[in-house]
Amino acid sequence: MKVTVIIPNYQGKDYIRACLNSLRGQRENVEKPSQREDALRAEEPEDTRRAQEALYTVLVVDNGSTDGSLEIIRQEYPEVKVIALPENTGFCHAVNLGIQAAETPYVLLLNNDTEIKPGFVEALLARMESDRRIFSVSPMMLSMRDESRIDDAGDRYNALGWAFARGKGEPARRYLKPARVFAACGGASLYRREAVLSLGGFDENHFAYLEDIDIGYRALIHGWHNVYEPRARVLHAGSGVSGSRHNAFKVKLSSSNNAYMIGKNMPFLQILLNFPLLFLGFCIKTAFFAKKKMGMLYVKGYAEGIIRCFGSAGKSHRVRFAWRNLGHYCRIQGILWLDLVRIFIKS
Repeated sequence: MKVTVIIPNYQGKDYIRACLNSLRGQRENVEKPSQREDALRAEEPEDTRRAQEALYTVLVVDNGSTDGSLEIIRQEYPEVKVIALPENTGFCHAVNLGIQAAETPYVLLLNNDTEIKPGFVEALLARMESDRRIFSVSPMMLSMRDESRIDDAGDRYNALGWAFARGKGEPARRYLKPARVFAACGGASLYRREAVLSLGGFDENHFAYLEDIDIGYRALIHGWHNVYEPRARVLHAGSGVSGSRHNAFKVKLSSSNNAYMIGKNMPFLQILLNFPLLFLGFCIKTAFFAKKKMGMLYVKGYAEGIIRCFGSAGKSHRVRFAWRNLGHYCRIQGILWLDLVRIFIKS
Protein backbone atom coordinates (compact mmCIF):
# COMPACT_ATOMS: atom_id res chain seq x y z
CA MET A 1 0.00 0.00 0.00
CA LYS A 2 1.53 3.30 -1.11
CA VAL A 3 -1.26 5.84 -0.99
CA THR A 4 -3.97 6.84 1.46
CA VAL A 5 -6.79 8.78 -0.20
CA ILE A 6 -8.09 11.27 2.37
CA ILE A 7 -11.53 12.77 1.75
CA PRO A 8 -12.65 15.55 4.11
CA ASN A 9 -16.44 15.41 4.11
CA TYR A 10 -18.94 18.00 5.27
CA GLN A 11 -22.57 17.84 4.18
CA GLY A 12 -21.54 15.97 1.04
CA LYS A 13 -24.66 13.86 0.54
CA ASP A 14 -25.17 15.01 -3.06
CA TYR A 15 -21.61 14.13 -4.12
CA ILE A 16 -20.08 11.47 -1.89
CA ARG A 17 -21.52 8.44 -3.70
CA ALA A 18 -20.12 9.47 -7.08
CA CYS A 19 -16.74 10.21 -5.53
CA LEU A 20 -16.46 6.89 -3.69
CA ASN A 21 -17.86 4.94 -6.64
CA SER A 22 -15.13 6.30 -8.88
CA LEU A 23 -12.50 5.22 -6.35
CA ARG A 24 -14.14 1.83 -5.91
CA GLY A 25 -14.23 1.35 -9.68
CA GLN A 26 -10.51 1.99 -9.98
CA ARG A 27 -9.73 -0.47 -7.19
CA GLU A 28 -11.88 -3.13 -8.83
CA ASN A 29 -10.08 -2.64 -12.15
CA VAL A 30 -6.75 -3.15 -10.40
CA GLU A 31 -7.89 -6.02 -8.20
CA LYS A 32 -9.67 -8.06 -10.91
CA PRO A 33 -6.96 -9.05 -13.43
CA SER A 34 -7.59 -11.13 -16.53
CA GLN A 35 -6.79 -14.86 -16.61
CA ARG A 36 -3.50 -14.13 -18.40
CA GLU A 37 -2.59 -11.59 -15.73
CA ASP A 38 -3.54 -14.12 -13.05
CA ALA A 39 -1.11 -16.63 -14.54
CA LEU A 40 1.69 -14.08 -14.74
CA ARG A 41 1.08 -12.87 -11.20
CA ALA A 42 1.19 -16.42 -9.88
CA GLU A 43 4.88 -16.49 -10.90
CA GLU A 44 5.64 -13.16 -9.17
CA PRO A 45 6.81 -12.84 -5.54
CA GLU A 46 3.94 -12.45 -3.08
CA ASP A 47 5.10 -8.98 -2.00
CA THR A 48 4.98 -7.76 -5.63
CA ARG A 49 1.46 -9.10 -6.13
CA ARG A 50 0.24 -7.43 -2.95
CA ALA A 51 1.75 -4.10 -3.99
CA GLN A 52 -0.04 -4.22 -7.34
CA GLU A 53 -3.36 -5.29 -5.90
CA ALA A 54 -3.47 -2.76 -3.06
CA LEU A 55 -2.24 0.56 -4.42
CA TYR A 56 -4.38 2.72 -2.15
CA THR A 57 -6.79 2.77 0.74
CA VAL A 58 -9.56 5.32 1.35
CA LEU A 59 -10.12 7.32 4.53
CA VAL A 60 -12.99 9.76 5.02
CA VAL A 61 -12.73 12.37 7.77
CA ASP A 62 -16.25 13.60 8.44
CA ASN A 63 -16.57 17.11 9.84
CA GLY A 64 -19.77 16.69 11.81
CA SER A 65 -22.10 16.22 8.83
CA THR A 66 -25.82 16.19 9.63
CA ASP A 67 -27.18 15.55 6.11
CA GLY A 68 -26.90 11.75 6.20
CA SER A 69 -23.67 11.55 4.18
CA LEU A 70 -21.81 9.87 7.05
CA GLU A 71 -24.47 7.16 7.27
CA ILE A 72 -24.22 6.60 3.49
CA ILE A 73 -20.47 6.05 3.77
CA ARG A 74 -20.75 3.63 6.68
CA GLN A 75 -23.62 1.60 5.23
CA GLU A 76 -22.70 1.47 1.54
CA TYR A 77 -18.88 1.56 1.59
CA PRO A 78 -17.61 -0.85 4.26
CA GLU A 79 -14.11 -0.82 2.74
CA VAL A 80 -13.74 2.89 3.54
CA LYS A 81 -12.17 3.87 6.86
CA VAL A 82 -13.95 6.68 8.71
CA ILE A 83 -12.91 9.26 11.29
CA ALA A 84 -16.08 10.98 12.50
CA LEU A 85 -15.76 14.36 14.22
CA PRO A 86 -18.60 15.77 16.36
CA GLU A 87 -18.46 19.21 14.69
CA ASN A 88 -17.01 21.08 11.73
CA THR A 89 -13.38 21.74 12.65
CA GLY A 90 -12.38 22.98 9.20
CA PHE A 91 -10.61 21.50 6.20
CA CYS A 92 -7.10 21.81 7.65
CA HIS A 93 -7.82 20.03 10.92
CA ALA A 94 -9.67 17.25 9.12
CA VAL A 95 -6.89 16.53 6.62
CA ASN A 96 -4.23 16.77 9.33
CA LEU A 97 -6.03 14.05 11.27
CA GLY A 98 -6.15 11.95 8.11
CA ILE A 99 -2.47 12.49 7.36
CA GLN A 100 -1.51 11.55 10.92
CA ALA A 101 -3.65 8.41 10.75
CA ALA A 102 -2.23 7.33 7.37
CA GLU A 103 0.41 4.60 7.27
CA THR A 104 1.51 5.09 3.68
CA PRO A 105 4.40 7.15 2.22
CA TYR A 106 1.97 9.30 0.21
CA VAL A 107 -1.39 10.90 0.92
CA LEU A 108 -3.88 11.97 -1.73
CA LEU A 109 -6.28 14.72 -0.68
CA LEU A 110 -9.56 14.53 -2.54
CA ASN A 111 -12.64 16.74 -2.24
CA ASN A 112 -15.97 14.97 -1.86
CA ASP A 113 -17.31 16.67 -5.03
CA THR A 114 -14.82 14.98 -7.36
CA GLU A 115 -14.79 11.89 -9.58
CA ILE A 116 -11.47 10.38 -10.62
CA LYS A 117 -10.71 9.15 -14.14
CA PRO A 118 -8.99 5.81 -14.98
CA GLY A 119 -5.30 5.75 -14.09
CA PHE A 120 -5.58 8.82 -11.86
CA VAL A 121 -3.73 7.50 -8.81
CA GLU A 122 -1.14 5.64 -10.89
CA ALA A 123 -0.24 8.75 -12.90
CA LEU A 124 0.16 10.92 -9.78
CA LEU A 125 2.27 8.27 -8.10
CA ALA A 126 4.53 7.75 -11.12
CA ARG A 127 5.27 11.48 -11.30
CA MET A 128 5.90 11.71 -7.56
CA GLU A 129 8.36 8.83 -7.59
CA SER A 130 10.23 10.24 -10.59
CA ASP A 131 11.99 12.86 -8.42
CA ARG A 132 12.72 12.81 -4.69
CA ARG A 133 12.55 16.62 -4.59
CA ILE A 134 8.83 16.64 -5.47
CA PHE A 135 6.61 17.65 -2.56
CA SER A 136 3.22 17.55 -4.29
CA VAL A 137 1.66 16.58 -7.61
CA SER A 138 -1.41 18.38 -8.92
CA PRO A 139 -3.62 16.65 -11.55
CA MET A 140 -5.62 18.02 -14.44
CA MET A 141 -8.86 19.01 -12.72
CA LEU A 142 -11.70 19.27 -15.23
CA SER A 143 -15.03 21.00 -14.81
CA MET A 144 -17.80 18.53 -14.09
CA ARG A 145 -20.12 20.76 -16.12
CA ASP A 146 -17.83 20.71 -19.17
CA GLU A 147 -15.09 18.08 -19.26
CA SER A 148 -13.31 19.88 -22.09
CA ARG A 149 -12.54 22.83 -19.78
CA ILE A 150 -9.91 23.14 -17.05
CA ASP A 151 -11.01 23.72 -13.48
CA ASP A 152 -7.44 23.75 -12.14
CA ALA A 153 -4.06 22.79 -13.62
CA GLY A 154 -2.00 23.63 -10.55
CA ASP A 155 -2.04 26.86 -8.56
CA ARG A 156 -0.16 30.10 -9.15
CA TYR A 157 0.64 32.91 -6.71
CA ASN A 158 2.05 36.30 -7.68
CA ALA A 159 3.58 39.52 -6.35
CA LEU A 160 0.16 41.20 -6.18
CA GLY A 161 -0.77 38.70 -3.47
CA TRP A 162 -3.21 36.93 -5.77
CA ALA A 163 -3.65 33.18 -5.89
CA PHE A 164 -5.29 31.72 -8.97
CA ALA A 165 -6.04 28.37 -10.56
CA ARG A 166 -3.89 27.84 -13.63
CA GLY A 167 -5.99 27.41 -16.78
CA LYS A 168 -9.37 28.06 -15.12
CA GLY A 169 -12.06 27.88 -17.81
CA GLU A 170 -9.55 27.30 -20.62
CA PRO A 171 -9.66 24.36 -23.08
CA ALA A 172 -8.00 21.31 -21.57
CA ARG A 173 -6.01 20.68 -24.76
CA ARG A 174 -3.80 23.68 -23.90
CA TYR A 175 -2.54 22.02 -20.71
CA LEU A 176 -1.24 18.66 -21.86
CA LYS A 177 2.36 19.15 -20.75
CA PRO A 178 3.78 18.62 -17.24
CA ALA A 179 4.84 21.84 -15.52
CA ARG A 180 6.18 23.35 -12.32
CA VAL A 181 3.53 25.19 -10.30
CA PHE A 182 3.61 27.34 -7.17
CA ALA A 183 1.42 24.88 -5.26
CA ALA A 184 -0.87 21.92 -5.78
CA CYS A 185 -4.61 22.32 -5.37
CA GLY A 186 -5.65 20.67 -2.10
CA GLY A 187 -8.92 19.60 -3.73
CA ALA A 188 -7.22 16.70 -5.53
CA SER A 189 -3.45 16.29 -5.14
CA LEU A 190 -0.81 13.83 -4.00
CA TYR A 191 1.60 14.80 -1.20
CA ARG A 192 4.73 13.23 0.26
CA ARG A 193 3.49 12.40 3.77
CA GLU A 194 6.75 12.71 5.72
CA ALA A 195 7.49 16.05 4.04
CA VAL A 196 4.07 17.38 5.04
CA LEU A 197 4.63 16.28 8.62
CA SER A 198 8.11 17.84 8.67
CA LEU A 199 6.51 21.19 7.76
CA GLY A 200 4.00 20.87 10.61
CA GLY A 201 1.07 19.83 8.42
CA PHE A 202 -1.59 22.17 7.10
CA ASP A 203 -1.85 25.37 9.15
CA GLU A 204 -5.12 25.09 11.06
CA ASN A 205 -5.21 28.86 11.53
CA HIS A 206 -6.49 28.90 7.95
CA PHE A 207 -9.57 26.76 8.75
CA ALA A 208 -10.21 26.67 4.97
CA TYR A 209 -9.07 28.49 1.77
CA LEU A 210 -5.48 29.12 0.66
CA GLU A 211 -4.19 26.43 3.00
CA ASP A 212 -2.89 24.56 -0.07
CA ILE A 213 -1.05 27.66 -1.33
CA ASP A 214 0.43 28.12 2.15
CA ILE A 215 1.82 24.61 2.49
CA GLY A 216 3.12 24.74 -1.09
CA TYR A 217 4.79 28.06 -0.24
CA ARG A 218 6.46 26.55 2.83
CA ALA A 219 7.63 23.59 0.77
CA LEU A 220 9.28 25.96 -1.74
CA ILE A 221 11.07 27.77 1.09
CA HIS A 222 12.63 24.46 2.10
CA GLY A 223 13.66 23.55 -1.44
CA TRP A 224 10.88 21.20 -2.51
CA HIS A 225 9.10 21.30 -5.90
CA ASN A 226 5.37 21.31 -6.71
CA VAL A 227 4.41 19.94 -10.12
CA TYR A 228 1.46 19.42 -12.46
CA GLU A 229 0.76 16.04 -14.08
CA PRO A 230 -1.77 16.13 -16.97
CA ARG A 231 -2.09 12.34 -17.29
CA ALA A 232 -3.93 12.29 -13.96
CA ARG A 233 -7.46 13.57 -14.54
CA VAL A 234 -10.34 14.24 -12.18
CA LEU A 235 -13.73 15.93 -12.49
CA HIS A 236 -14.59 18.66 -9.98
CA ALA A 237 -17.99 20.19 -9.29
CA GLY A 238 -16.52 23.25 -7.55
CA SER A 239 -18.18 25.26 -4.77
CA GLY A 240 -20.29 22.19 -4.23
CA VAL A 241 -20.62 22.63 -0.49
CA SER A 242 -19.67 26.21 0.38
CA GLY A 243 -21.96 27.79 -2.22
CA SER A 244 -21.24 30.34 -4.96
CA ARG A 245 -17.75 31.37 -6.04
CA HIS A 246 -18.00 34.71 -4.21
CA ASN A 247 -19.93 34.45 -0.96
CA ALA A 248 -19.45 36.49 2.23
CA PHE A 249 -17.88 33.61 4.18
CA LYS A 250 -15.35 32.81 1.46
CA VAL A 251 -14.47 36.44 0.65
CA LYS A 252 -13.70 37.39 4.25
CA LEU A 253 -11.86 34.18 5.15
CA SER A 254 -9.81 34.14 1.94
CA SER A 255 -8.82 37.78 2.44
CA SER A 256 -7.82 37.12 6.03
CA ASN A 257 -5.87 33.99 5.13
CA ASN A 258 -4.03 35.78 2.33
CA ALA A 259 -2.75 38.55 4.60
CA TYR A 260 -1.80 35.97 7.23
CA MET A 261 0.01 33.79 4.67
CA ILE A 262 2.12 36.72 3.44
CA GLY A 263 2.99 37.79 6.96
CA LYS A 264 4.05 34.34 8.11
CA ASN A 265 6.00 33.22 5.03
CA MET A 266 7.73 36.36 3.70
CA PRO A 267 10.81 37.73 5.49
CA PHE A 268 10.49 41.42 6.39
CA LEU A 269 12.81 42.62 3.62
CA GLN A 270 10.87 40.63 1.04
CA ILE A 271 7.63 42.19 2.26
CA LEU A 272 9.20 45.64 1.78
CA LEU A 273 10.35 44.68 -1.70
CA ASN A 274 6.87 43.51 -2.69
CA PHE A 275 4.88 46.12 -0.75
CA PRO A 276 4.06 48.41 -3.74
CA LEU A 277 2.64 45.50 -5.74
CA LEU A 278 0.94 43.95 -2.70
CA PHE A 279 -0.76 47.28 -1.94
CA LEU A 280 -1.82 47.64 -5.58
CA GLY A 281 -3.24 44.12 -5.53
CA PHE A 282 -5.13 44.88 -2.32
CA CYS A 283 -6.65 48.06 -3.83
CA ILE A 284 -7.74 46.29 -7.02
CA LYS A 285 -9.35 43.46 -5.06
CA THR A 286 -11.11 45.92 -2.75
CA ALA A 287 -12.54 47.75 -5.75
CA PHE A 288 -13.58 44.45 -7.33
CA PHE A 289 -15.48 43.30 -4.25
CA ALA A 290 -16.90 46.79 -3.66
CA LYS A 291 -18.81 46.35 -6.92
CA LYS A 292 -20.28 43.18 -5.42
CA LYS A 293 -21.10 45.08 -2.21
CA MET A 294 -18.48 43.12 -0.27
CA GLY A 295 -15.64 45.66 -0.30
CA MET A 296 -15.67 46.35 3.44
CA LEU A 297 -15.90 42.63 4.10
CA TYR A 298 -12.70 42.11 2.11
CA VAL A 299 -10.94 44.95 3.98
CA LYS A 300 -12.04 43.62 7.38
CA GLY A 301 -10.83 40.16 6.48
CA TYR A 302 -7.43 41.50 5.42
CA ALA A 303 -7.12 43.48 8.67
CA GLU A 304 -7.97 40.38 10.70
CA GLY A 305 -5.27 38.44 8.84
CA ILE A 306 -2.65 41.08 9.68
CA ILE A 307 -3.69 41.05 13.33
CA ARG A 308 -3.50 37.25 13.34
CA CYS A 309 0.14 37.45 12.24
CA PHE A 310 1.03 39.23 15.49
CA GLY A 311 -1.02 36.97 17.76
CA SER A 312 0.43 34.02 19.63
CA ALA A 313 -0.89 31.48 17.10
CA GLY A 314 0.49 33.47 14.19
CA LYS A 315 3.92 33.90 15.76
CA SER A 316 4.17 30.20 16.51
CA HIS A 317 3.50 29.34 12.86
CA ARG A 318 5.80 31.96 11.34
CA VAL A 319 8.48 30.50 9.07
CA ARG A 320 11.80 31.56 10.57
CA PHE A 321 14.28 32.94 8.08
CA ALA A 322 17.39 30.81 7.59
CA TRP A 323 20.37 31.81 5.47
CA ARG A 324 20.58 28.30 4.05
CA ASN A 325 17.22 28.98 2.35
CA LEU A 326 18.30 32.29 0.79
CA GLY A 327 18.55 30.75 -2.67
CA HIS A 328 15.07 29.33 -2.30
CA TYR A 329 13.68 32.75 -1.31
CA CYS A 330 15.30 34.26 -4.41
CA ARG A 331 13.73 31.56 -6.58
CA ILE A 332 10.35 32.20 -4.97
CA GLN A 333 10.67 35.92 -5.68
CA GLY A 334 11.32 35.13 -9.31
CA ILE A 335 8.19 32.96 -9.38
CA LEU A 336 6.11 35.75 -7.79
CA TRP A 337 7.16 38.11 -10.59
CA LEU A 338 6.83 35.50 -13.32
CA ASP A 339 3.36 34.45 -12.15
CA LEU A 340 2.35 38.10 -12.44
CA VAL A 341 3.14 37.92 -16.16
CA ARG A 342 1.44 34.54 -16.45
CA ILE A 343 -1.93 36.10 -15.59
CA PHE A 344 -1.89 37.78 -18.98
CA ILE A 345 -0.26 35.06 -21.08
CA LYS A 346 -2.34 32.32 -19.40
CA SER A 347 0.58 29.96 -18.93
